[in-house]
Amino acid sequence: MPFIKVYIHLVWSTKNRIAYLDSVELRRKVWQHIRDNAKEKGIYIDFINGYSDHCHCLISLGVDQNIQKVIQLLKGESSFWINKNKLTKEKFEWQDEYFAVSVSESIIDKVRDYIKNQEIHHAKKTFQEEYEEFILKYGFQKISNK
Repeated sequence: MPFIKVYIHLVWSTKNRIAYLDSVELRRKVWQHIRDNAKEKGIYIDFINGYSDHCHCLISLGVDQNIQKVIQLLKGESSFWINKNKLTKEKFEWQDEYFAVSVSESIIDKVRDYIKNQEIHHAKKTFQEEYEEFILKYGFQKISNK
């Protein structure tokens, strides 16, 4: 049996960065559902949180998992569930693009704290500002402004 521990910090936003997840209660419900659904599918979520227009998720990839498959399962099923349960006023959608960066085990606690403190963090900074920081920090080439 292989032993694998590969941490990935995933970040994805709502379609057109619309603040669909406009209450703490709704966000908690959605994050818990994503966590429960992930567990059913054998996806290990170490930590999840976000804000009104995006989600941060720290996962550990399993032996037969890849980032694209995991993100597709998390985003696709959760948007279906949100719409099925009519949790938002309009049709809910996640944006196609996402960030995925590897995380060294030596900074796992720092990443968990960052994800945990999204409410405080976004009282001072927009997701657009956070997006720009991710682009610069990780050396991504910016493809679009959405």
